[in-house]
Amino acid sequence: MENILEVKNLCKKYKEFELKNVNIILPKGMIMGFIGENGAGKTTTIKAILGIARDYTGEIKLFGLDNRKDDKKIKENIGVVLDDMFFPEILTPNDINSIMKNIYKNWDSKLYFKYLTDFALPNNKAIKTLSKGMRKKLEIVTAISHHPQLLILDEPTAGLDPVARSEVIDLFQSFIQNEECSIFLSSHITTDLEHVADYITFINNGNIILSKTREELLEDYGIVKCSKEEFEKINKKDFIKYKKSKYEYEILVENRKAFNKKYDIDTIDKITLEELMVLMIRGEK
Repeated sequence: MENILEVKNLCKKYKEFELKNVNIILPKGMIMGFIGENGAGKTTTIKAILGIARDYTGEIKLFGLDNRKDDKKIKENIGVVLDDMFFPEILTPNDINSIMKNIYKNWDSKLYFKYLTDFALPNNKAIKTLSKGMRKKLEIVTAISHHPQLLILDEPTAGLDPVARSEVIDLFQSFIQNEECSIFLSSHITTDLEHVADYITFINNGNIILSKTREELLEDYGIVKCSKEEFEKINKKDFIKYKKSKYEYEILVENRKAFNKKYDIDTIDKITLEELMVLMIRGEK
């Protein structure tokens, strides 16, 4: 399977933060969810991928091209939505169309205005008059209207109500249907990723601590709930992290079925991405 994005041994230092040997592989036709706490390194990684942050070591390739040497070819094939709105607020969606068709060779005005209609976005109202949710939808519409091969999205569904989020998720799934396009999606709304992501990559304190398929995480991983007496009988090699509450222990295990065969403990639940994040970051070993 051909890879659309490859990040190898990416390192970048700040005074109080460091990316350490970040490795990411995103195949064609796939969606990768990128998760982690605020300040974990998600935005720094995205900026390096986009070529905004260049003072780093390691290698980043998009479409097989080095992002330091072939940035013009790469930018034509990427759609971007960052966390902060990037359009001047005095512009209207009509103005954006006029600007973008002079920037992107493949800008598709017909598709752009179709999306505006689909998302009930006005053509001629200034951005400053739009709600936060409408602005976010406008960013997404703009990012996708020049037929990019890769979408890089930082919190694209933040501020959207559940109905609008569902519409956007449907759009993302439609975008990758031809199996030639991919999405790299950073989000705190982990329930969205549970529905749409093929891969989950988890960054914490500048390190990639986990990168697996969604099925591996949500089907194989689990939370064991047990008493103190039961916990003390469990070999530490058989779990990843644990968290102690007032009445019980919660234990993160990598393979629910294997754990169940080895230990006589009844309560082993499937895990959500939110629970996984909490236990991986806040749990003890």
